[in-house]
Amino acid sequence: MAVSALFFSAMAALAKLAGKGVPLFEIVLARSLVVGVLSGASLIRSGTPLWGREPGLLVLRGFLGFAALTCFYYAVIALPLADATVIHFTNPVFTALMAAALLRERIGLIESLLVAASLGGVLLVARPGWLVGESSGLDPVAVGVGLAGAILAASAYVAVRRLRQEPPMLIVFWFALVCTVLSLPLVLRDPVLPGPGASLVLLGVGVATHLGQWFVTWGFRLERAGRASAVGYLQIVFAAVWGWVLFRETPDLWTWIGAGVIVASTLLLVRVHPVR
Repeated sequence: MAVSALFFSAMAALAKLAGKGVPLFEIVLARSLVVGVLSGASLIRSGTPLWGREPGLLVLRGFLGFAALTCFYYAVIALPLADATVIHFTNPVFTALMAAALLRERIGLIESLLVAASLGGVLLVARPGWLVGESSGLDPVAVGVGLAGAILAASAYVAVRRLRQEPPMLIVFWFALVCTVLSLPLVLRDPVLPGPGASLVLLGVGVATHLGQWFVTWGFRLERAGRASAVGYLQIVFAAVWGWVLFRETPDLWTWIGAGVIVASTLLLVRVHPVR
């Protein structure tokens, strides 16, 4: 799980690096093509059929994932890397809410208070002017898009929980396939040919994503969901390191306090509302 967090943080850092000269949807397309080829090859090698039992739900998961990924990359490019990552990590609390609404999983007062606390952590990270009385906070549009990405990611994860009979790599493959189909027309409207350096960065986005997904699947097979998810929060630390090394971004005290509130709220939520 720690290695998966490292690769996912590297994916976000490379996406931010590519965003300096490559349009947003080209980054999404490049990631999807690389992940689709690697996951498809893995399925073929293992003899797993590429057509799942519930193709409609696989397509829905892919559509939600495409929207979430687009929002996340927008936030990563527009915000400091650590802040965008912290905001994205509110998705577990939204997953709990949606699972309660859509999958009839009970959620009580304590869970609701923890959800509210997690959203309070987002306010600490974003520091909107109406709250702190100054204009030094993050771009509110980018924060809103990042939060929308977390909600969409939660929706995609709820769909994944309904796909329990499908092999994990098949879900990854369909996610990449749907993202490719949806992003390709948007790229062809105004394509930008990346240079050799940018092409390597885009390839790195896809490879880091695939390795992150492979290790996270392995981690959840070896450890209980609550403990495995807790290790995944190392991604925030790794994102802060990448941001400092590559972009000279130094998270301030508010970012770390907000991250602490979000992480603590989510880990407590996992304890009182365990995920199988």
